[in-house]
Amino acid sequence: MLKIAVLGAGHLGKIHIRCIREIEDFNLIGFYDTDMQIQRDVSNEFGVKCYENPGELIELADVIDIVTPTMSHYELAAMVLKKSRHVFIEKPIVTTPEEAMKLIGIAEEAKVKVQVGHVERFNPAYLAAKPFLTHPMFIESHRLAYYNPRGTDVSVILDLMIHDLDIILSVVKANVKRISASGVPVISDTPDIANARIEFDNGCVANITASRISMKNMRKIRFFQKDAYISIDFLKKNTEIIRMKTLKDDDVTEPDALIFDLPHLRKRKEIIIEKPEIKDINAIKTELESFYHSIVNNVSPEVSIIDGYNAINLAHQIIDKINRTLNEV
Repeated sequence: MLKIAVLGAGHLGKIHIRCIREIEDFNLIGFYDTDMQIQRDVSNEFGVKCYENPGELIELADVIDIVTPTMSHYELAAMVLKKSRHVFIEKPIVTTPEEAMKLIGIAEEAKVKVQVGHVERFNPAYLAAKPFLTHPMFIESHRLAYYNPRGTDVSVILDLMIHDLDIILSVVKANVKRISASGVPVISDTPDIANARIEFDNGCVANITASRISMKNMRKIRFFQKDAYISIDFLKKNTEIIRMKTLKDDDVTEPDALIFDLPHLRKRKEIIIEKPEIKDINAIKTELESFYHSIVNNVSPEVSIIDGYNAINLAHQIIDKINRTLNEV
């Protein structure tokens, strides 16, 4: 059993604490938060000891779960890694690519595991779709949310879009060739709505939209690849795969099968619609369990520190494009 401690017990931190308490392989020894009201509330609700000094808590634990505001990630993660403790760190990994590179160097020297909390990788709808994602050539995503002051310490790209950037980078096995982007700060001082078009060396194109000032919540992504269309709804947790199968002359089909005759190509194609079974799992609990297994089995975490760097690096390229456009207005 590994001793684990949580740094940051706000809204998301409380969810982490609740999930950790349900994982038998972790022993939650305490938490740290600067807010005195949160200290009292979380201690009373979960019966977990609050430590006033993060350094003291880090010394006592094997694993540290960082769920503090993004601006504090680098300082806390560096402190933890220098004590050679394994680190789970919420997304985005840090605030800048430069900080992420420094953290990579410290982690390599510490020889410990670091996992980044890109939780959509563990969304059951994405897990069901993952085996079907082979070679997408066009990707379209929409991540829309009602306005919530929580998270506005960073732009919508780092707050929301980064989820989809991480998913896309994990699926498309090619380098980014070209980026175009636009965005507007409406309520906060940084972009609240943004769109980015990313072109990859292999010809794949991703069109990504994120907004935190919408009238509805939406978290959808669609992948188009040869003979297949894959749709994932992260919010409703459902997946739909539509595949095209070329029929041979002797193929037998169901009476109600959807068949397209293509005389000019001398082909017949059958449309196959599949809705994979979606497992009833808690994505946050699953990602923490995955991190435990990467530690005890000495394997790379599902979302590595390099993945965290790649996502933040691409996010900042998008932010730079938007800022340059805004400065010209």
